[in-house]
Amino acid sequence: MKFKLLLPLIFISASSMLFAQTKAPENWYNLDASADNTPGVSTEKMYSELLKGRTSETVIVAVIDSGIDADHEDLKEIMWVNPGEIAGNGIDDDKNGYIDDIHGWNFIGGKNGSNLNDETLEITRLVAMYNKIYKDVDVSSLSKKEKKIYDDYLVMKEEVDTKKSESGSQASRYKEIFGNLEMLEKHFGKAPTAADLTDFKADDEALVQVAEQTKDQLTRSGMSFAELKENVEGGMEYFQNQSEFYYNVDHDVRAKLVGDNYADQTEKNYGNNDVEGPDAFHGTHVAGIIGAVRDNEVGIRGVADNVRIMSIRAVPNGDERDKDIANAIRYAVDNGVSIINMSFGKGYDYNKKIVDDAVKHAMKMDVLLVHAAGNDGHSTNDFSNNFPHSHFNKRGLFQPKIAKNWIEVGALTYKGGADAPASFSNYGKDNIDLFAPGYQIYSTIPGSEYGNASGTSMASPVVAGVAAVLRSYFPTLSAVQVKQILEETIIPVSQKVKRPGDAEMVSFSELCKTGGTINAYTAVKKAEKTKGKKKKKKKAKVIMP
Repeated sequence: MKFKLLLPLIFISASSMLFAQTKAPENWYNLDASADNTPGVSTEKMYSELLKGRTSETVIVAVIDSGIDADHEDLKEIMWVNPGEIAGNGIDDDKNGYIDDIHGWNFIGGKNGSNLNDETLEITRLVAMYNKIYKDVDVSSLSKKEKKIYDDYLVMKEEVDTKKSESGSQASRYKEIFGNLEMLEKHFGKAPTAADLTDFKADDEALVQVAEQTKDQLTRSGMSFAELKENVEGGMEYFQNQSEFYYNVDHDVRAKLVGDNYADQTEKNYGNNDVEGPDAFHGTHVAGIIGAVRDNEVGIRGVADNVRIMSIRAVPNGDERDKDIANAIRYAVDNGVSIINMSFGKGYDYNKKIVDDAVKHAMKMDVLLVHAAGNDGHSTNDFSNNFPHSHFNKRGLFQPKIAKNWIEVGALTYKGGADAPASFSNYGKDNIDLFAPGYQIYSTIPGSEYGNASGTSMASPVVAGVAAVLRSYFPTLSAVQVKQILEETIIPVSQKVKRPGDAEMVSFSELCKTGGTINAYTAVKKAEKTKGKKKKKKKAKVIMP
């Protein structure tokens, strides 16, 4: 599941702030704590003081996500173009198994141009599978091992059934609230303010009550009426998705829309070349953070200044499938990327081995993987409910236990001080490597527009962007060296902070391995003194669009 932070009616406290802003500057993730009084990653300082006038190599960054608007005004110049393909001729010119893959590939689309968007969660798919297996089972006949699986199935089934029921009720509640807001708007003939709603009188007592409740919400949250209405609509959509798709065991349109043989987990050549898909908000936002054109005087400035973005669509509105993710990683690696951004994750796995094998392929081919930690506000020290991750299943004495080319990223706010970690971010002193800006990040969205989004999904591409700068300006550095440099040059957070999820005051070292936040300036200074070890390999030629 792509990590969107669209949780309804969450009001953020502005207390205990080191930095005085109440709203994040649009470019805050690129700013500097000393120069700008904003704890970004010092991108602008890096370019002006360390990299000005220096040459760099173009690097390809793959974004495995929901899709990217390749025609966006701030992205079209940096979209990867497959040099071996002739656009629109219906021929697999480069013989890589994918026809007309000009900007990447779509592993959740069909050969007829169809697209899968609304999906179930992995837990729901597992319950649906076990429903068939255990439909008429005699429990007393099960072996000890089978009984353990059966018991796990019952726990999952109870969770799915409960969540479906609860989300349906919540969707109805938010639908009612949304209707009330529309009723108020109609009564006033405009979007009312808190002042308009103060001491509001009408013959309709229900409307008076709605006005009072709405005034309280506007006052407490500091939102405008339009923002509140959008927030409620987001909540309604959030719970509707849960009820209709995420936890619905009867929702299964994969075979119809994608048309692959899902039983064959080794199958590769399915999908289509529509790298945007029906909902490219998430992927487009991520891509802009990494590398939106910095010198075109429009829109925003991404972190990296010499990248090409490869769009690989494999993440629906719901949980991604391991088969698609494994194929997406392999496609990216085999087509010459240096870095893969992965702003997605889920609570259960179906075939971890196939993803592990793809990660090992990336590790062998010197590709850096950057992954968002998730937005549940809980610890990831136990990997049993957080997939994919960097730890391989044990498979013998001589098999690697961990992917050394993997960076796990938590989300940082612009506030600093005790409020530095985002309240929604997952954390873990053993498994999260570092934190990066991931709150109120302003970036590209479909239709050549721009907007804010929050989540570890936004923190991960900040790190991918900084990594791309290192691999671009210091091309002999290996993926492992880049990871080491990023970790060794963090800005340590010395004071105690609010732990995400429960706001207990803890040291930042309890939230991640390094105890700090990524910084592009210090990373470049370290890279300047680091001797590269990377073995040169043949990479896909980059064609300028």
